[in-house]
Amino acid sequence: MRILGIDPGSRATGYGFIEVSKSKTICIAHGVIRTAGGDFPDRLGVIFAGIRDLLQQHKPDQVAVESVFVSRNPSSALKLGQARGAAICAVVSAGLKVAEYSPRSVKQALVGRGAADKNQVQHMVCVLLHLRERLEEDAADALAVALCHQHTSETLVRMQKLQG
Repeated sequence: MRILGIDPGSRATGYGFIEVSKSKTICIAHGVIRTAGGDFPDRLGVIFAGIRDLLQQHKPDQVAVESVFVSRNPSSALKLGQARGAAICAVVSAGLKVAEYSPRSVKQALVGRGAADKNQVQHMVCVLLHLRERLEEDAADALAVALCHQHTSETLVRMQKLQG
C-alpha cells in the first residue's frame, strides 16, 4: 500500500509518500511544493497542480492530510484552510478519499505525546523510515501524517478482526 501524507501551507505544502508492506515501511518520495509570491488564487492553483502531478506520478492508494489548527490570526487560519482545500480538491478529483488528522494526533501517533516539538517529530520520522538525511520541516511533517495514517489504519483493522 502506498500512502501520501500532506502538510498544507499557503507558501509551502509538504508531501511525503510511504510504501507499506508486511515487513517494512519505506519512504518513496518527499518534498515541498513552494508557491512563489503573487496573487493568492494563483498560489492555490500551484498547490492544486502540484498535488495533482504527484498523484499521477506516485499513484498512492490512500491519502492523509493534516487538519487546520486554531490560529490566533484569523487571516492566517483562513489562508491555511484554503491551501488545505486546494490540496484536498486535487485528491478528490483523482478519485481518492482523504483521511484527516489533527496535529496533536499526528504527534501522539509518532512520539507518544501530543505536545511534542518539531524536532522530536522529525527525529521519529527519520528513525521509523530509516532516513539519514535531514528533512525539510514541511516534508517531515507530511511523512509524519502518512505514518500516523498507517498506524491508525493498522489499529482499526486489528480492532475489526477482534470484534469480527
